[in-house]
Amino acid sequence: MSVYENLAYGLRVRKLPEAEIDRRVRAIADFLQLGPLLRQPSAKLSVNILQRLAIGRSAIVEPAIFLLDEPLSNVDAAFRAVMRTELKHLQRQFRQTMVYVTHDQLEAMTMADRIAVMDHGVLQQSGSPVEVYNNPANTFVAGFLGSPGMNLVKGTLAEDAGAALVDLAAFGRSAPLPAGLSAAARARKVADVYYGFRPEQAALTASASGLPVFFVERIGARTIVHVGGDTAVVKVVLDNDNGLEPGMTVRLDVNPGAVRLFDAATGTAIREN
Repeated sequence: MSVYENLAYGLRVRKLPEAEIDRRVRAIADFLQLGPLLRQPSAKLSVNILQRLAIGRSAIVEPAIFLLDEPLSNVDAAFRAVMRTELKHLQRQFRQTMVYVTHDQLEAMTMADRIAVMDHGVLQQSGSPVEVYNNPANTFVAGFLGSPGMNLVKGTLAEDAGAALVDLAAFGRSAPLPAGLSAAARARKVADVYYGFRPEQAALTASASGLPVFFVERIGARTIVHVGGDTAVVKVVLDNDNGLEPGMTVRLDVNPGAVRLFDAATGTAIREN
């Protein structure tokens, strides 16, 4: 069918008068910048235009809610970035709710006003993208959101001279723990925990007695440095001019305010009261 017939299809099924169909088709075509293409066969359109046309077919019948089920899963990465912006722009113009299903956490983070994270049909957490990213409800959400996801290191609560620590046996080291998190864990009678922090909330400095650099991923403006060894590895995101190479040893410092703690038995977040 032509672009015009595609847009008119839903209205014809609803048996609207032809004059009303023509008015609404031309209005939505102008809105989506499809006016010059109304007589073109849809088979000859680019993927970009086809995506706009698909949105137009739905929008023209004035639904209360749009449901988009992985609409960008079959397009290349460069075009996906363009369409994320375009779909968000369209949603703002339509001023209607869009429920957008995706396995791509980057799409969710960049496009959503609110996110609902699900695992095997069970809702894990919902909230604004920043809220869910900064304060994940459990280890699944912590590892799923973020590129790379949150570092989660198995540890045991401990004390040294009255100071709260997490014994990270896999690294042969301990990490300081904010007193509020320690108190919350003890109130729940938790001993075994996951010590979590985002890769961009840590710093690395060369140190002869530090942890080994296992692998370095240079991805343009950022570098992802893998630190550790066979038993445990954490990732740290740095600028691309850091000068680190595999085989070097480094000191790992984590921003205390970025530390998140999870019950190792249940995976649920432990939060300060």
